[in-house]
Amino acid sequence: MDKDALKGRTALVTGSTRGIGAAIASQLESRGVRVIRQGTKPADGTIGADLSDTAGAPALWDEALAMADGQIDMLINNAGVFEASPIALEDDAWLENWQRSQQINLTAAAQLSRVAVLHWEARGSGGRLVQVASRAAYRGDSPDHWHYAAAKGGMVAMGKTIARHYAHERIYCFTICPGFVDTAMAGDYLATRGGPALLADIPLGRVAEPEEIGRIATFCALDAPASMTGAVIDANGASFVR
Repeated sequence: MDKDALKGRTALVTGSTRGIGAAIASQLESRGVRVIRQGTKPADGTIGADLSDTAGAPALWDEALAMADGQIDMLINNAGVFEASPIALEDDAWLENWQRSQQINLTAAAQLSRVAVLHWEARGSGGRLVQVASRAAYRGDSPDHWHYAAAKGGMVAMGKTIARHYAHERIYCFTICPGFVDTAMAGDYLATRGGPALLADIPLGRVAEPEEIGRIATFCALDAPASMTGAVIDANGASFVR
């Protein structure tokens, strides 16, 4: 779509203060979309919402909808955490980490997806969802990241379910599965797992740039043909192929 066709369109992008989310938000804005950003703390033009709290996602949606004058056309679920949780932890600590990861990485995305679908159904307008998952959904992850892999696998399954059941209402859903991306979140992990040695597992020889994932997400949100709904797009430098 050109800029004229996108005038008046609004997107809510979670986790958009840095990394992949910031790249997505900037690229959508460059196409003429009004972007409402979410971060953990409020800032100029950014809604502060704690997605680790079950009340955080509904409150974020309500505030974003008010800012958007009652119309949100696109939702990009990008917010996430990647925190180690060794299996040797005490039971309560391991379970707490599991539940925190599920809440931020999957449940908050589900909460937002649900209200977005209901919003689009009520308006009869259709809408687009983009879920940012991970190659971990298919490949798995390290022994310290069971929770992360499980949450991202759930996000993939959720996206497919949404696509199958709401396509006839022009509600489309696309899921992106990046591998490592050059962000602070991935950088910490690369350093602790051997740094350059880990890159040997990536045939491309490097991790993805946030702007690359941003281009994929922007394509899904604006340009992907309707027949692509339900697609899961890998972006991992051929470190995992299906």
